[in-house]
Amino acid sequence: MTFADHDSPLIFVLEDETDIARLIAGTLAEYGFRSESFGTGRALLARVKRIQPELAILDLGLPDMDGLQVLRELQEQHPCAALILTGRDGLTDRVLGLELGADDYLVKPFEPRELVARVRSILRRYQKAAAVDNSAAHSTVHFADWHFDIGRLSLVCDDGREVSLSAAEAALLQTLLKRPNKILTREQLIGERELDPFDRSIDVRISRLRRKLEDNPQDPKIIKTVYGAGYLLCATVTWD
Repeated sequence: MTFADHDSPLIFVLEDETDIARLIAGTLAEYGFRSESFGTGRALLARVKRIQPELAILDLGLPDMDGLQVLRELQEQHPCAALILTGRDGLTDRVLGLELGADDYLVKPFEPRELVARVRSILRRYQKAAAVDNSAAHSTVHFADWHFDIGRLSLVCDDGREVSLSAAEAALLQTLLKRPNKILTREQLIGERELDPFDRSIDVRISRLRRKLEDNPQDPKIIKTVYGAGYLLCATVTWD
């Protein structure tokens, strides 16, 4: 059994049901994570101004505001990894949560070990995106009309326009860029866990990337869908 220490990843838990909040906090501590629990969205948003977690676990049904609004404000003001944990299992909430920047979506009732597995998966993706050595920190990838600065997680177009990426978006783009003009399955793109047949997290992230890269995201030229197979980055890629 492992317990958290001061250097363990810090996770914020937004859950207004005390018993569930205690279960989550206890499970996280058992597997080596620190956590702070909040019963309202405003309390979490006030705390994050003083200290930023590695990941936030967010319920959607809260007494003071909708959890999706918390997610929106969190990503706009203090971006961090986010996992939605809620009893709301509608497709609209799932897709909107992912569109707003959530990295995963888990429906109650949940198995604590699955929650830990999802948390670890998300943190690994962020750690891989951040783990850039000194030589790679200033590397730039050239493709289509874009220059991707790996160290800064930013895209710069040939016309001078700059677009910022989240760590999750940057990790997905790097995966595509490492294997240009090859079909990658959704499982290859997610990397860390098996996908449920109805899991749309990768599709939503692809959609977000397209809106940043493509002149017409509805008719993409750079990231193409290969129906029944996966996605394909169509470009010549040069690494500096």
